[in-house]
Amino acid sequence: MRTTKRESQSYEGRPYAKPDEELVDQGLRFDIGTLLSRRGVLFAGAGAAALGLAACGTASDSSGSSGATSDAAAGDLTEIPEETAGPFPGDGSNGADVLEQSGVVRGDIRSSFGASTATAEGVPMTLELTVYDMANGNARFAGAAVYVWHCDREGRYSMYSEGVEDENFLRGVQIADADGVVTFTSVFPACYEGRWPHVHFEVYPDEASIADAAEAIATSQVALPEDACETAYAANGYEQSAERLATVALDSDTVFGDDGGAAQLATVTGDVAGGFTVSLAVGVDAATEASGGAR
Repeated sequence: MRTTKRESQSYEGRPYAKPDEELVDQGLRFDIGTLLSRRGVLFAGAGAAALGLAACGTASDSSGSSGATSDAAAGDLTEIPEETAGPFPGDGSNGADVLEQSGVVRGDIRSSFGASTATAEGVPMTLELTVYDMANGNARFAGAAVYVWHCDREGRYSMYSEGVEDENFLRGVQIADADGVVTFTSVFPACYEGRWPHVHFEVYPDEASIADAAEAIATSQVALPEDACETAYAANGYEQSAERLATVALDSDTVFGDDGGAAQLATVTGDVAGGFTVSLAVGVDAATEASGGAR
């Protein structure tokens, strides 16, 4: 049935342009106004919906980000592979023992401490390890003691290599903070013959345990990414490392070669001028038997 003036003098709240005519005869101007009015309502509704979705997304992202701060790395965490401590551990398991020396608990490991104060030269490197307690639901392992050691720019290990037998630089212990993080100030290690560039470390349940290497609950190594190594080895003093890097491969390394260092390959940021930051999430499970670095 056709709508007439007598039945309604307006349409959707809009008065007729021609009160004496029917709705279908109100003219083009009236029809366009109706369409524009409807579009405004549609756009307003769409805008409100979009804002609602954005608010939900923001809230979700915010809570997700908050959770990621503590457990993003732990989400795909696997237990750090047990690796050899190598012939130069300096933990008393093969001769020299730096862990019994007063002053070994320190953040800056570039210089020797005790009788010598010689300093290892090289591109600055900050090493940051975040330790997770897998036997405790991947909680941050606050209070864990981490012993770190690596070679210098020339590929020498203090306490063992010729010329640095009386030095103890590039060795030190840090106690994990409330977030399970330990941070060391050091220099980028060399690439020496037969090995991919790496950093050694041992994890102990607490500071008191470092007096005995057998108390280590994990012994492993950090693999350094190839692009970071290439950049660092272009700096003065690393000429031999640049040559040696071309002769080794991560996939065929005697330590990382079985899986390409999947759980040990660090994330590296920075540059030669400002220094590099090397980061790795380290999952340890005190409930599993450690091999003591295959000693």
